[in-house]
Amino acid sequence: MYADTPKLTVDAVILYNGRIVLIQRKNPPFQEKFALPGGFVEVGETVEEAVVREAREEAGLSIEIVKLLGVYSDPLRDPRGHTVSICYLSLGHGNLKAGSDAKDVFLFDVDDVPEMAFDHNKILEQARGDINGILSKM
Repeated sequence: MYADTPKLTVDAVILYNGRIVLIQRKNPPFQEKFALPGGFVEVGETVEEAVVREAREEAGLSIEIVKLLGVYSDPLRDPRGHTVSICYLSLGHGNLKAGSDAKDVFLFDVDDVPEMAFDHNKILEQARGDINGILSKM
């Protein structure tokens, strides 16, 4: 018998054309709010495979993972229940197009990001140094 455990998710900070990719959520929770592309890890899938899949499904992009940004595990980060998110910094390639759980997809300057769902503003703030380092080389 297995104990009840947190659900595993992934989030992607995607740099595309020198900007940050955000989706507008189609579904609750936080319907209509901006968020990083991401979602639940499927059984049999690695977290790296999951973040690549979610970026493609939600933003239409293939991504190159640059680095692991962190693990976010606040039990209150998701109103649906305890989730643990593994977040990656990545570079996006392809044609930006909303799909899956995304109502729409947008690009924002790193210094002009709106209020987002979950703890995604915290994730971006903690990734700022890495983001600026990559953008300075583009």
